[in-house]
Amino acid sequence: MKPDNQTNFASSAKMPASNEQTFSISELAKEFDITTRSIRFYEDQGLITPERNGQTRIYSKRDKVRLKLILRGKRLGFTLAETGRLFELYDADKSSAKQLVTMLDLIADKKSDLSQQMDDIKVVLMELVTAERRCRDTLNKIDE
Repeated sequence: MKPDNQTNFASSAKMPASNEQTFSISELAKEFDITTRSIRFYEDQGLITPERNGQTRIYSKRDKVRLKLILRGKRLGFTLAETGRLFELYDADKSSAKQLVTMLDLIADKKSDLSQQMDDIKVVLMELVTAERRCRDTLNKIDE
């Protein structure tokens, strides 16, 4: 495989140009360490749109970049719907300014969610420490 150069997300061409690098589903699955079923799921959700040659899916560089962004978004806590929304904004607004503003809003929301989760985890950890201490104290009394 050739290295990825900058990819145009908003390419309206349906069929990859004959000189454009393409990928099979198994190549992408191996590269991103995911199952082919996952890739087909993202296709079913409309996040990637490979071409077909009979039953064979043909993925473009655009599809590969989108798959990379989907996986990165998942790691950052974005839902597939949120990722899809960003793709739609990018496709509609070639300048991507609207996409970046939306991305900043999503990032702020995720940071807030994670901060709340951290607070919740701290409370649960304190409760566990208290429960552990009580169990040990009770166990020590039984052993005496």
